[in-house]
Amino acid sequence: MRADGKAALRTLYPAIQPYHKEWIATGDNHRIYVEQSGNPNGLPVLFVHGGPGGGSSPIQRRFFNPSKYRIILFDQRGCGQSKPHASLKNNTTQHLINDMAHIRKQLGVDKWILFGGSWGSTLALLYAQAFPDHVHSLILRGIFLMRQRELDWFYKDGTGRIFPESWSRFTGLVPEEERSDVIGAYYRRLTEPEFEETRLRFAKEWSLWEGSTVTLVPDEEQRAHSVDPVFALAFARIEAHYFHNQGFLKTDNQILSDAGKLIGIPTTIIQGRYDSICPPISAWELSKAMPWAKLKMVAVAGHSAFETAIQHELICATDAA
Repeated sequence: MRADGKAALRTLYPAIQPYHKEWIATGDNHRIYVEQSGNPNGLPVLFVHGGPGGGSSPIQRRFFNPSKYRIILFDQRGCGQSKPHASLKNNTTQHLINDMAHIRKQLGVDKWILFGGSWGSTLALLYAQAFPDHVHSLILRGIFLMRQRELDWFYKDGTGRIFPESWSRFTGLVPEEERSDVIGAYYRRLTEPEFEETRLRFAKEWSLWEGSTVTLVPDEEQRAHSVDPVFALAFARIEAHYFHNQGFLKTDNQILSDAGKLIGIPTTIIQGRYDSICPPISAWELSKAMPWAKLKMVAVAGHSAFETAIQHELICATDAA
């Protein structure tokens, strides 16, 4: 409690190192990076990173009390420390769900908490709908349901009205006659094998567009990270691949239609009110489809998990789980 009587906002736990790292072979030429930290006998929690293609990072371990949790991070196919880098072969949502199931068995986990934001919320929900008996609870942030209208919001007519200068730069790389389908235009160039320089240029711009819109207050460090060549190439190629294929889902509204499969799984939803990447309407609709879920709309926050108020709510949620 602060001297002014208001409760202090929670901050990240201290930095820790993994006690175990490994690369798990999938059997179809991918090797998935998996690490564990915290308490080996603690409550298992899986951090499901965003993107697709965003990869994990050491700071993500710090959302969890290391004495309470067995903290498991992994890099989804093609990104982070998983191999081969930026590969799109055998890289679909179902492959990722199967990888998570394989990791759970490999680590001897019966049930785990799934902690995911943005695309991580998408993948966590889809995994939980496929394997509800192995999910202890869900902590979700910045809800993304992989619907066409959400893709259109970010890549056609929505976020660009809030960030017109960044949108102009992002779309300016595409010939005017192709701008009605920016995802398709970028996807074609990101998957063109002959022109490595073109791929990297488009990858950086794809990544920078998201890095420029992720926080309520501009974050130059985030923008700089977004154009790192190794990060940008995997992030842009994999994200465009998934978005061009509508997430490889069976129907546009699959996640909400299957929400009933999650009955009985405690769920916390944390959403920034001014999230310009994943608008709050998706979190609201998910909470209506899952009336047992707790929705926390964070008044002054955008999309990033590391914005002060979002971070506070996420750590409160992990402490309470």
